[in-house]
Amino acid sequence: MIKFAVIILISFLFTQPTLPQSNKVYVAHIESEIDLGLAPYITRVIDEAEKAGAKAIIFKINTLGGRVDAAIQIKDAILSTNILTIAFIDRRAISAGALIALSNDKIVMVPGGSIGAATVVNQSGKKVGEKYQSFMRSEMRTIAEKNGRRKDIAQGMVDERIVVKGLVDSTQLITLTTEEALKYGIADTTVADFNSLLKAFNLQNATIIDEESNWAEDVVKFLNNAIVSSILIMIGFFGLFAEVKTPGWGLPGTMGIIALILFFGSSYILALASIIDIVLFFVGLVLIALEIFVIPGFGITGISGIIMVIVSLFLALAGTNLPYVDSSMISIAFIQLSSSLVGAILLIFLFAKFLPKTNSFSRLILADSEKTNKGFVAANRLSKIIGKEGVALTTLRPAGMARIDGKRIDVVTEGDYIEKDEKIIVIRSEGIKVVVVKAGK
Repeated sequence: MIKFAVIILISFLFTQPTLPQSNKVYVAHIESEIDLGLAPYITRVIDEAEKAGAKAIIFKINTLGGRVDAAIQIKDAILSTNILTIAFIDRRAISAGALIALSNDKIVMVPGGSIGAATVVNQSGKKVGEKYQSFMRSEMRTIAEKNGRRKDIAQGMVDERIVVKGLVDSTQLITLTTEEALKYGIADTTVADFNSLLKAFNLQNATIIDEESNWAEDVVKFLNNAIVSSILIMIGFFGLFAEVKTPGWGLPGTMGIIALILFFGSSYILALASIIDIVLFFVGLVLIALEIFVIPGFGITGISGIIMVIVSLFLALAGTNLPYVDSSMISIAFIQLSSSLVGAILLIFLFAKFLPKTNSFSRLILADSEKTNKGFVAANRLSKIIGKEGVALTTLRPAGMARIDGKRIDVVTEGDYIEKDEKIIVIRSEGIKVVVVKAGK
């Protein structure tokens, strides 16, 4: 009796309770170009289906493909769930779409559909090198093997050198029609429409939860657009530069910080940027700030900061945190970063040239004319003020403005920083350069 009780107790302690299965079926849509913005949406649908104890998840697929890295993220999310997954190919699952379809437990196609042509190409549609084709073959072979489908056909969708007797020779990529997919065991069945699919899997009485992307996922997808992300970086550079060149803290710096937070935030959500990339960026900003505000001159600290900022932005754009990165992604990242830097420089030039007298931008440039009645003096008169005291009108770090002998004069220290309103004394003049030190030093 005691032994029996012990067995019951052990069974109770080590048996994991299972969530009751609900009568829900979740539907997700993969019906446009596959990009990184699609991955968080698919992951969310799978998570919600698991929490609800759903009977199945149906992925409605009609796509010509897209980014391989995005397809890999989606494939991994699908393979991670124990819920029945069904790929409903409503017309076509081409390229990256074929990878996603093959990762499902079941594949259902409508008459006249197609699946295949999954070779890896760059942005211009040209086939990339063997390194990337080998990776894609491995991905297709792995998911075909896991789900009991023919590995040679899955690999033949990537590599035309793979021969499948009766289907293709060594010069053709494999793209299967619905009838061929059924014949060769790639598809499980064919149906006329969505309702027929539900009947085929005895799901006609289930509660259908048709999930669309939410506003947050749409915003992240928008921010990840190549043009938008480049603009965010450009605004970030312009805002920070303008803030450094003006006293206090204002609108340009705030805009720059917000733009960079949006860029790195969306990149992190889409797994493009890692925590290391973000930390590298902010460490670079700190080093640049130290070089500008604390350390005299410009040297290794500032240069290191600039390098860190540029490298972190490049890594986030290239998506080096992803499991798949090809040469075209790196090239695009380089182009995006270069265009952002050029755009920021042009923006600074245009604002400085055309908007110097507006309230928002008057602080960016010196608007005063160099006239003697406003306190400016010629170089040949500067030697007369050597030894005279004055007051720093701005913080000298190390250059700035001072009032000496009743006149506003551009001055520079020997490297020391002198706070605003501190008394200074002129020690020498070199051409038009007036060198000062802190009074009493």
